[in-house]
Amino acid sequence: MKLSIVLIILLSTVVGAICYGRRTRRGPALAEWAVGGRSLGTLIFWFINAGEVYTTFAVLGISGYAWALGAPAYLAFCSVSLSYAVGYWLMPKIWRAGRLGRLVTQADYFASRYDARWLGVLTGLIGIASLIVYVEIQMVGLGLIVQLALGGVISTAASIVVAGLLMIAFVFVAGLRSAAFAAGVKDVLMVVVVVLLSATVASKVGAASLLDLFGMAEARHPGIGKFPGIDPASPTTAIWLMTSAINLALGNWVFPHLFQISYSAHTATAIRRNAIWQPLYSLAYFFIILLGIGALLANTQPPGGNLNGALLQFVSERYPAWMVGLVAGTGSLLALAPGALLLLTAGSVFTRNIVQPFRPNLSERTALILSRGSLIAFTACAVYLSISQKGSLVSILFAAYSAIGMLAPAVFFGFLWKRTTAVGVLAGLITGFTALLAPFAAHYWAAVLPQWEPGLIAMAINACTVIAVSLVTPAPSPNAVSFGLLKASETLMPAASGRKLNA
Repeated sequence: MKLSIVLIILLSTVVGAICYGRRTRRGPALAEWAVGGRSLGTLIFWFINAGEVYTTFAVLGISGYAWALGAPAYLAFCSVSLSYAVGYWLMPKIWRAGRLGRLVTQADYFASRYDARWLGVLTGLIGIASLIVYVEIQMVGLGLIVQLALGGVISTAASIVVAGLLMIAFVFVAGLRSAAFAAGVKDVLMVVVVVLLSATVASKVGAASLLDLFGMAEARHPGIGKFPGIDPASPTTAIWLMTSAINLALGNWVFPHLFQISYSAHTATAIRRNAIWQPLYSLAYFFIILLGIGALLANTQPPGGNLNGALLQFVSERYPAWMVGLVAGTGSLLALAPGALLLLTAGSVFTRNIVQPFRPNLSERTALILSRGSLIAFTACAVYLSISQKGSLVSILFAAYSAIGMLAPAVFFGFLWKRTTAVGVLAGLITGFTALLAPFAAHYWAAVLPQWEPGLIAMAINACTVIAVSLVTPAPSPNAVSFGLLKASETLMPAASGRKLNA
């Protein structure tokens, strides 16, 4: 029964997404596939943007963190709210830059703003690597769901391979509009699942009410509701919470796929409306954390002690088959919709910013085929990483954000400081990645700044280097500077954008 429900949810969503994407198609093939024809209105933009809130990380990762540690799962509340505060200011600027320069990818922005095609190639490679790590999160979660749907008859490695094939199949038929449709279905189902589970979780563990769950958890595991959580030796203190939340908020909108989402909006107003209201989505994390605590009270033991599977194991043990199927089907969409967007972005960046600089006469059709073909290689990389990884979804998320955070100083300074140079950005990337990835780095920062998020430290070093080197290197051209520092009042439409850029 559960497998049937999963298949019904997936097939109906995919068919609906394909029909919606084809019905609303407009503009050149690659631009339509990658940025939705730059015409997504407030409602559809809400779903494609909010799709970043409800992913397998949000449900499986955060509930697993609550099951394993307790209070550190509160990170989800802080990071989402801070991210949208930053996004309210930054996303309209990205949108205007995209309109002005007819940009499709994040690397397009770097190449245009800093008047350096080589920087577009470099940042494109960094962006693709970060996206593959982010896809790994969705792949791990989808692999667990595949195992659940098939009753555990296949191995973890085999389930991840199946998950990879499902994701390739989905992304091949889905452009940005189709992914947005799937994200909308996924969000509605997610609300239904969270309400159903939250309404019944207390009775499943012998609690009198939802609030009684916290009292029972504190009685069994003293300290679970405050930092550092269940484990007194864990580094997840209040300092960890603040530095991690700031790092996630600053790095969030720097991901290449969120750049492309910003480009896709029809107006800046649609972006600001979403940024105002979407922090309300983070309130759902209260119930997701609650479910993780419920799994802990139920003495749930996921296979191999894998905290990523705590919620799925809890549901499979305590709920009827139809509910397990609903959770598994919804969870599949939680992985497929964001995963499709991530892979779609990686393919766009590969074609436009890695291949086209060396093959400038690439036709639109060839570019689209090449973008789709590259997805197979990127998915294979994500499958390999997913099979070999042993950490939590939260730890994988931190790795992805630390990597993409190295581009954050270049993005923010690009909009704030006209003196920022391409050489300064390059020097910042070198010092930042050294501070983040050097063999001595982890132990050094743990000793000097204990409990601080290493990604934030590396980002700060990166930013200081960008400033210092930019001050002693030649400034970028006036055209590039005016492109990056477009005023808030300039909301140019596409027809005027090309004339402005060429002026």
